[in-house]
Amino acid sequence: MKKVMMMILAVISLVNLVSAQDSTTDLRNNIMFGLKAGANFSNVYDIKGEGFVADPKFGFAGGAFLSIPIGKYIGLQPEILFSQKGFKAKGEILGIISYEYTHTTSYIDVPLLLAFKPSEVFTLLIGPQFSYLVKQRDVLANTSLTQEFNNDNLRKNTFCFLGGADINLSKLVLSLRGGWDIQDNKGDGTSSNPRYKNVWYQATLGFRF
Repeated sequence: MKKVMMMILAVISLVNLVSAQDSTTDLRNNIMFGLKAGANFSNVYDIKGEGFVADPKFGFAGGAFLSIPIGKYIGLQPEILFSQKGFKAKGEILGIISYEYTHTTSYIDVPLLLAFKPSEVFTLLIGPQFSYLVKQRDVLANTSLTQEFNNDNLRKNTFCFLGGADINLSKLVLSLRGGWDIQDNKGDGTSSNPRYKNVWYQATLGFRF
């Protein structure tokens, strides 16, 4: 809750800064290319609602985006990002041995977003995303284990859905996103485990050219 409140206060501060300016440059009719970088705050959930408990973790997110106007108030925004997701967990084995476990998955994310541009300051975005798993890393206690698709039923190609908003300050862009997998991560459907889906929040700072 504290992290969410800090994010809301940061957004309010940026909006106040934009409002205090004498004028802004309206770039809604321009084709714009941009680069951005930031962080994911991600977790997974059990699609069958059983007793799986995990803690969220932070990961890097960054890449490029292209703003394509269809008109002044609507457009398309394809992106390509390197995006780290996963979760953390801790507990005890037999009530004696404590453990900490971190699961990190690195994806190439390709969202294709529909953009609604009610003003030069705000852009609302919604749409599907294709994700391709390029690396999986598991850390147990103080021992690191990097495994590369050891589970044959691990799905590498995943479809997702996301929505969010961009706050445009001239050529600087603060992007806030929330997304979740439509597909679970099992591969050919012959296995019931793994059956988890990613869910994440993303914040990035970008620059448009």
